[in-house]
Amino acid sequence: MTTSLAAFTVTSPTLRALASTEPSAEGTRLVRDVRRSKRLVLLRAVLDAAPGGPAGEAAGHWALLEEAERRDPGAVRDVLHYPATGVWAEETLRRLHAPYGPAPDLGHLGALAAAAALRSGISFSLTLRPLHGRLLLPTLGLLRPDRPGPLALTERSWDTDDPATLALHTLPGGATALDDLDPYRAPGPAHPAPAAVRPARRLTPKGHKRWDTQWSGALTLLQRYDTVRAEETVQLLRSVVPLAGGSRSHGATLPAAAGSVLARAQAPPALAATLVHEVQHGKLSALADVLTLHTADRTPRHWAPWRTDPRPLDGLLHGAYAHLALAGYWQRAALYGARGAWAQHARIRAQVAAVLPVLRAHPGLTPAGREFTDAMTAAELAMDDLPPPGDQHTTARRAVDRERRAWCEAHPELAPFTQV
Repeated sequence: MTTSLAAFTVTSPTLRALASTEPSAEGTRLVRDVRRSKRLVLLRAVLDAAPGGPAGEAAGHWALLEEAERRDPGAVRDVLHYPATGVWAEETLRRLHAPYGPAPDLGHLGALAAAAALRSGISFSLTLRPLHGRLLLPTLGLLRPDRPGPLALTERSWDTDDPATLALHTLPGGATALDDLDPYRAPGPAHPAPAAVRPARRLTPKGHKRWDTQWSGALTLLQRYDTVRAEETVQLLRSVVPLAGGSRSHGATLPAAAGSVLARAQAPPALAATLVHEVQHGKLSALADVLTLHTADRTPRHWAPWRTDPRPLDGLLHGAYAHLALAGYWQRAALYGARGAWAQHARIRAQVAAVLPVLRAHPGLTPAGREFTDAMTAAELAMDDLPPPGDQHTTARRAVDRERRAWCEAHPELAPFTQV
């Protein structure tokens, strides 16, 4: 199993294609390859840091993964690159290097190996200890043994007809999981998600059916309005994690869970927009793993029209990038006659146009960052080819300017950072 991080070269055409937010084969391939290489390096680091190193118990689990990979590389790749696996690996690596705090959950590596072995169809025998009477097998679901204590697993241990087995729910289309089971579907208490983002507990069958309906509706809209974005969503999104009731956010993307989106149950038009928005965050995070776009610090000092709190440069860049994609999506939706789409497009485009000059002029941008923000600006200006009817664009720009002035009055010390 290869675990070396490949040397990635981002060509200028690929960088500019990614900056436009428009899906491209080269951009999608880069994002997926970066995610895979990063995950393998992270998993290898966990193995090396585990007690006993390559000769400890974790090594036996790794050996089972390698055996399964020889039979079915695709199945093992799916288990190792499942979004929740990244959250577990990052959290475990932190715990392995921390002198105090919770013990690392190295038993989960055995669960990964068992899931890979079951999916590959090899014969195996492995004993694992369920937690609170449940054993999660990534990408498969839960085993709920009827007795406490260690659980002996073999190739016959997964039977979806057995009431002790609870399979992970798959959304219509068969490529994306609705994950309300994996304990690592979101970061743990030591590294919590933003306050507005809290994963829901296991849904009822009625909740799963509701999600099936909303997901199908959202994909139908994406395929109707923007076919290439629909394809990109399916290719880059492996799981959706339902947000708990009361979450203020419509959606969120967490870098540790590459390929996953946390989303609130919502009507198909809103869910489609959420998916477009969140997939962009995942793309930009992957690019930033192999290319330095800026050297700015994390001080929150910039105005972002889509938020009330000041943002650091990286947050402003992420927000502008995701909203640029949304402006393009709503423009296409409007051309197909979607109700209210022109107003959405005009408002979001005006927001992006208001902050792009600040991004482009920032002294912390690297040459790659300047090329990236220049290409974002070109993509925004290209929207002039298909303007909204009437004076909607002008009206939206004036509204955004008023919002900026009001924000500057509320944050006078940050006013110099809101314009060039």
